[in-house]
Amino acid sequence: TNVIENKKANKKALQESLGLEVDDHKIVIGLISRLTNQKGLDLVNSVIPHIMDEHTQVVVLGTGDAEYEDAFRYYENAYKGNFCAYIAYNENVAHNIYAGCDALLVPSRFEPCELTQLISMRYGSVPIVRETGGLKDSIRDFEFADGNGYTFKGMNAQDMLNTIKRALKDYNNAELWQKHIGIVMNKDF
Repeated sequence: TNVIENKKANKKALQESLGLEVDDHKIVIGLISRLTNQKGLDLVNSVIPHIMDEHTQVVVLGTGDAEYEDAFRYYENAYKGNFCAYIAYNENVAHNIYAGCDALLVPSRFEPCELTQLISMRYGSVPIVRETGGLKDSIRDFEFADGNGYTFKGMNAQDMLNTIKRALKDYNNAELWQKHIGIVMNKDF
């Protein structure tokens, strides 16, 4: 019943702890993952320059391929105060990201099950996922009456970018975004 109030407090704490500019009007997109090609990080790497603006922050947590670790470190320097590359795995920080982010990105190439999107919903963070495997089984796009997230089909950067832009647009409608939070928190898995 008090998720909106707590989300703001958690978001502020996340921004402070990770060196992001503290601003509750900016959407914070989280990504908690092994940093490998299977997780669709080539797409993420492609779209970061197109989504980073004065209204958006991104937090990435994980370890993996040096190519992605280095790319995310680069973005952290390029978008100081709006991008955080936490190149390590820390369970507490992961839960802080779930609690403080507004949306969670899961663009996997294939995914037998995946729990990340399910955990994010319990924290009131709206999932943005690629329609594959367990992601497709658990998340249906908000364009449908029973929707509980944002989805994209194609394994290409443009489809993902268009989906993220829809989420960014919806985030600016506070009433709609609060409705989305209520929907994702009430899903029973």
